[in-house]
Amino acid sequence: MKRLFSILAISGMMAFGTANATTIANTSTAVTTVASITQDDAAPAEELGFHQELKKRFIEGGPGFMGIVLLCLILGLAIAIERIIFLNLSTTNTKKLATDVEEALASGGVDAAKEVCRNTKGPIASIYYQGLDRTDEGLEAAEKAVVAYGGVQMGQLEKNVSWISLFIALAPMLGFMGTVIGMIQAFDKIEAAGDMQPSLVAGGIKVALLTTVFGLVVAIILQIFYNYIIAKIDSIVNDMEDASITLMDLLIRNKK
Repeated sequence: MKRLFSILAISGMMAFGTANATTIANTSTAVTTVASITQDDAAPAEELGFHQELKKRFIEGGPGFMGIVLLCLILGLAIAIERIIFLNLSTTNTKKLATDVEEALASGGVDAAKEVCRNTKGPIASIYYQGLDRTDEGLEAAEKAVVAYGGVQMGQLEKNVSWISLFIALAPMLGFMGTVIGMIQAFDKIEAAGDMQPSLVAGGIKVALLTTVFGLVVAIILQIFYNYIIAKIDSIVNDMEDASITLMDLLIRNKK
């Protein structure tokens, strides 16, 4: 009888131990599976960089309006960069130019001063040259030439700047138009489905808002470049006006 109880006790312990081992193994497998699933879900989020996210949002917004807004950004940046390069090349050291012209007038006359202006780049040097070229006709003629050629140079400085302002206004308007069209498409899907499903509404609104955001971002970027260009133009124009006054003073002193 004792032997029977011993055998039953040993069998029960073995069965309990096997059950515990199986439970632990199943628990470990489940934890491993959950961990692997979590890692698989987290991996794409970690691997998705800025460019991939931007590309994804661009595609979600629709290539139609997003492509037009992107074209506005490309053209606006191209014109802005060209203007910035041109304006930087047009910047002249006005004080140094005035000093060189004054020394040339004192040493070699008008021809020497014209040669200094001819070898100097920028609109201010061109204005100096036009004024010096009309000194034989009198101070009044030289002043008229300076004023007239100053207007010509100002037009060259402001060339194509209006296109940047056009793209600044056009980009958000295209974004808003994409928003309206996206909302219309969302309501069309709701009408076709005959049911107010959140997925239908959310998808249309998401596309609509993406076009608006992209249009506003483009407008902000171009607005920064536009303000810099306008400030640069104003600075050069002020230098041109000061240089014109300085040139007339030099011509008056030279006549005396």
